[in-house]
Amino acid sequence: MLAIDDLRLRRGQGDDAYEVRLPALRLARGDVLAVVGGSGCGKSTLLEGVGLLLKPAHVQAYALSAHDDVAALWARHDESALAALRARRIGFVLQTGGLLPYLSVRDNILLPRRLLGMAADSARIRHAVDVLSVSHLLDKRPAQLSIGERQRVAVVRALSHDPDILLADEPTSALDPDNACKLFQLFIDLARDESMATLVVSHDWDLVRKFGLSCLAPVLRPGSSTFSLRQEP
Repeated sequence: MLAIDDLRLRRGQGDDAYEVRLPALRLARGDVLAVVGGSGCGKSTLLEGVGLLLKPAHVQAYALSAHDDVAALWARHDESALAALRARRIGFVLQTGGLLPYLSVRDNILLPRRLLGMAADSARIRHAVDVLSVSHLLDKRPAQLSIGERQRVAVVRALSHDPDILLADEPTSALDPDNACKLFQLFIDLARDESMATLVVSHDWDLVRKFGLSCLAPVLRPGSSTFSLRQEP
């Protein structure tokens, strides 16, 4: 589903420049992989690169299935094709949830489908709403929800348009340990149930260990981080 070789991303310029490197990544449908490391090591930058939000300084290969050569689109500077691919194939869960305050929970969830011209009815949404227990929230506004409820709704919205890849940037960071563990379990179960290739950023090593996830962890050097696969954190 996802195959990346030699991805390099840069932030800043001159003496403030910092490079994040991903030598290789392979994710199949239903795979869940954690991206771990301390603050400032480049976890969110890596997620932005994988999610087509940040153009790499270099990439040898990036393929979404056998049909979408992302590296070639970057080489051609085809921003419209990249945006279309990002909108259709990738789902994002932001740290803050990112819900639109003037829309109901129901309309927040359905917004990605409407923007893509998809029918409102979806078996995946019904399943996610049930698994994450948000059916009683559908007619409320985000301001009426707790932090945990907003994060659960954000997960449903991220997968509402049937993406192949789900990317989550510390979706449990604002929660207490007990609720973080519960949401993490639901999130992983849902990603696997729906056969989505999933990358989840977390600074919580104990949570990653608890769920036995393989992880991408950084090797830090002056001016750079290189993320490599570890079977256990």
